[in-house]
Amino acid sequence: MARERCRKALLQLLREEGNDVCADCGAPDPDWASHTLGVFICLNCSGSHRNIPHVSKVKSVCLDEWEPAQVEFMASTGNRAAQAKYESKIPPFYYKPTFSDCPSGTHQGKISRFPMGILNVFPCANGSLAGPRLLREQWIRAKYERKEFIYIEKQEPYSAGYREGFLWKRGRDNGQFLSRKFVLSEREGVLKYYNKNDAKEPKAVMKIEHLNATFQPGKIGNPHGLQITYLKDNSTRNIFIYHEDGKEMVDWFNAIRAARFHYLQVAFPGASDLDVSSRCLVPKLSRNYLKEGYMEKTGPKQTEGFKKRWFTMDDRRLMYFKDPLGNHWQHGITIVTPDRKFLFACETESDQLEWISAFQKVISRPMLPQEYAEEASFIFGVWKSIPVKLEGLF
Repeated sequence: MARERCRKALLQLLREEGNDVCADCGAPDPDWASHTLGVFICLNCSGSHRNIPHVSKVKSVCLDEWEPAQVEFMASTGNRAAQAKYESKIPPFYYKPTFSDCPSGTHQGKISRFPMGILNVFPCANGSLAGPRLLREQWIRAKYERKEFIYIEKQEPYSAGYREGFLWKRGRDNGQFLSRKFVLSEREGVLKYYNKNDAKEPKAVMKIEHLNATFQPGKIGNPHGLQITYLKDNSTRNIFIYHEDGKEMVDWFNAIRAARFHYLQVAFPGASDLDVSSRCLVPKLSRNYLKEGYMEKTGPKQTEGFKKRWFTMDDRRLMYFKDPLGNHWQHGITIVTPDRKFLFACETESDQLEWISAFQKVISRPMLPQEYAEEASFIFGVWKSIPVKLEGLF
């Protein structure tokens, strides 16, 4: 009888506002709980809680036995009260993972190496990439284990405006990872790295203004892998880095976001108010790619053969990497820019529709004045591969 009363009491608590979603990622209908922290959590987050047993002990709401005292503690705390305590001083730039970042399932993928040294990942049907899992793990540790959002001084690694350290960087030509010194300086507005410890001049200087960072463990072959995109001579460049310590890598990620946040506050003075900053600037701090995958493309004369390429859509920028020539695909997209017309082909109609949706999402969003200075607008059309009408393009 006592067990049944505890179960009913827990189910009643789950119906209360705030307890009906995971305390850490916001996933609906959580069915696990930390009886030492007093929070209801989802299955995925419960795995991260198990990694800090000295802080959090978890149970299934319905499958495990509960002591009356444990249920009473859950009733006296709950998600809202715990969040008010453990999230009271979160910096606006700090990345808070959500359940949409990391779907349920195994976190595995098949990795393929391109001839030019670029690594790409093809997520397995039942899984997702490990980057969001790292963000979730460190978010939970930061909240409950390190209490970073209770004590502001613990945020120094990513909020000081300056950070330096050694990271493993992949070489452009041979794909080997070598230790390189990185320096992030908000005052200078740059991220730079040095090929030698005693080098006086950096090998590369990346302006914070054009910087983006996104976790791409599959491309890098390490669960802590970070891809950094920047502009050099008006051309998009990428570097791939990682660190053995997950906390170190997430601290770098949030330090980059902090630097961009403070830069954007200056660039957009009307968004200096904290509420406006959170609403307008935070989405610009870092971004995941809207779409990645294979398409075929032809040359500027549109008479050359179609070649298979790996494409990445990074906000308003469409980038591609070389791959061996493949068979012609039958579902095409035309993109028109002020300079030239691009013809692409997708393997399946569903791929075509996904790419079109990603293009439409960007094109339909009004451009800011600052973006007009950097980006060229473009329009696109859709075509099907009909040999007679396309005069033998295929």
